[in-house]
Amino acid sequence: MALISYDDTNAAAFAAGRELGWDGLGRWRYAVQQHLRPRAGSTLLDLGAGTGNWADAFTEWYDVRVLAVEPAAAMRERCPHRPLLAGDAAALPLATSSADGAWLSTMIHHVADLDTMAHELRRVLRPGAPVLIRSPFPGRHQRIALFHWFPEAVRVLETYPGLVRVRAAFARAGFPVSTVEPVAQTTAGSLAEYAERMNRRAHTPLQLITDAEYTAGMARLRAAAGNTHGPVVDYLDLLVLR
Repeated sequence: MALISYDDTNAAAFAAGRELGWDGLGRWRYAVQQHLRPRAGSTLLDLGAGTGNWADAFTEWYDVRVLAVEPAAAMRERCPHRPLLAGDAAALPLATSSADGAWLSTMIHHVADLDTMAHELRRVLRPGAPVLIRSPFPGRHQRIALFHWFPEAVRVLETYPGLVRVRAAFARAGFPVSTVEPVAQTTAGSLAEYAERMNRRAHTPLQLITDAEYTAGMARLRAAAGNTHGPVVDYLDLLVLR
């Protein structure tokens, strides 16, 4: 399991290098809306909210109440979104049947016990409410730039929970139906911008490869940046469970 601690250094790197501009997330806005079908006044749980980028986006896009839950104190200190609660997937600080949906973005590889998380989400969600998981999954990395420039990081991705495992854990918890689709996002306006923003401490797979592998990847990336035009578009999966 790819587990790292989000201390102050890692949290600062995440805030600087991982937050995405809303203008590049139009397809995510549409995809989430199709599955969540948000209504004004409904409550969405953002579990593992990090610095609050998605919580703020959903609040603006859908006019819903987004309850952000984040276990790392260093991330919470950088999260301006409110309401914001300390808590983790094993013991959610929410009442039973109190949320209309849950959003989990690039965080399931930090969860030690998927079964406990799935059962906790079943507890706090109202009947029929969906869980939406945005994540790279093993074997489905081919259209993610990070793994193109740092192919050694694929071996870290292979330790992440796969689709079969995640679906099974949620099925046992009472989410028998699932769908998965790749969703495009504009991660950077250009490869040069992508290289400039790259920070090893912001990405779990890069922290867990060797220094030599990281250096080689950055060399490949910088060499290509001056000769490549157009935005960097990544495709991450959206797994929806009900």
